Amino acid sequence: MKKLHILLFSATLMIGSAANAQLQVEIAGVGSNQIPVAVAAFADEGIAPDQVSAVVRADLERSGVFKVINAGQVISDSASIDAGAWKARGADALVVGSVQRQPDGRFAVRYKLYDTVKGGQLSQLGGEVQPKYIRLQGHRIADDVYEKLTGTRGIFSTRIAYVKENRAGRQYALAVADADGENEIVAVSGREPIISPAWSPDGGRVAYVSFEDRKPVIYMQDLVSGKRRVIANEKGSNSAPSWSPDGSKLAIALSKSGSYQVYIVNADGSGIRRLSNSNGIDTEPQFSADGQSIYFTSDRSGGPQIYKMSVSGGNATRVTFNGNYNISPRVSPDGKTLAWIAQRDGGFSLYAKDLASGQELRLADGASEPSFSPNGKYIMYAIKGGGRTSLAVVSTDGRVKQRLTTKAGNIREPSWGPFMK
Repeated sequence: MKKLHILLFSATLMIGSAANAQLQVEIAGVGSNQIPVAVAAFADEGIAPDQVSAVVRADLERSGVFKVINAGQVISDSASIDAGAWKARGADALVVGSVQRQPDGRFAVRYKLYDTVKGGQLSQLGGEVQPKYIRLQGHRIADDVYEKLTGTRGIFSTRIAYVKENRAGRQYALAVADADGENEIVAVSGREPIISPAWSPDGGRVAYVSFEDRKPVIYMQDLVSGKRRVIANEKGSNSAPSWSPDGSKLAIALSKSGSYQVYIVNADGSGIRRLSNSNGIDTEPQFSADGQSIYFTSDRSGGPQIYKMSVSGGNATRVTFNGNYNISPRVSPDGKTLAWIAQRDGGFSLYAKDLASGQELRLADGASEPSFSPNGKYIMYAIKGGGRTSLAVVSTDGRVKQRLTTKAGNIREPSWGPFMK
């Protein structure tokens, strides 16, 4: 049986203090051709702090890919399964499992996934975790179900970073949470604005911009040790950090020459090198998936458009042509899709384009600050409504939509973390 490893990062990411207000997930849309999956209650899961089957069920429902059927009974991973009976109930797959308390206080969580159509077992996982990681174990099980039934890696055990703003007390915080908004941890807080968080590819660090020195300065926060360092504090403004795929460098925007231009800097803050050299504003750089190119926003053509240039600098090629206002480029992890924010019809909307075919798709209105999930199937973004800013998620085909809200303050500037290795 495979072991479901709990990562050292997950076990040590406890810096800052847990916030009282958790994000709430609202599902606003579902996908087409959903896969019917029955999820049974796990044997003896009531002894654990969280119900594993409830976490799995919520994850699968939130994805929009599955039609989750409540099995209405407890089924252990050691039970004999009548696949035909479950198929007759409309389920193409069945999730069962068990939870056992170990002498050392940990919980052994085991699960099996059955194909009720062909009548065989598709997968099984097991692992022993501390009580506080029961939810993480549930997310990892949901990841396995998602991958086995869709062929695409699940993102339920990944994490997100975002900025929280309490206007009443003028407090800003860089927060990190599970992808479903639970287990929120405040990494950095202060009375000056924080913007532009960006995860490192190894998931252990977040680069961000703070105004605590009365100007924008780029910092890098180590999420395990809690230590941080200055990445760029040049004359003028320092902004828009973006990590290279190998984590060795960041693309940034600096105004030390007068107007914003694109630069490259080593992850330790050394070796700043200028890439762009235009008479306009070049900002919001993003590495391509292969690390060989930089996408960025520039007004060199008269209005903000998205361009692409070599990581070595040189001439830039224009990427967006529809509309006269296109900003905030983001590239999917596989390099096939470009997402950005466009101003059209009097408002701002999230668009995605297949870079091979050039086909564009309007995904969400009132959007800003997009960020791809690590499997490239979803995009998180900020959206205003009801007098506050919250986070939302849309699938790249536009069919599945979710909203993450909090009762206190604004949440914005989302950055979806990577898969953990």
